[in-house]
Amino acid sequence: MNKDRVTGLGKEAKGAVEEALGKLTGDAKLQADGKADKLAGKIQNAVGGLKDEAKQKP
Repeated sequence: MNKDRVTGLGKEAKGAVEEALGKLTGDAKLQADGKADKLAGKIQNAVGGLKDEAKQKP
């Protein structure tokens, strides 16, 4: 597991918390920021997965 995957997972978790807080408090901006962070984290995690696969193939 490389650095991109770890960072991506962290961003996903942070985004999920922000999104939940935004829903709870009715803060649309916080909710949107949370969704954006989750998406960015998923993308970064996927990139890290591709890098891991590339390293394993000859």
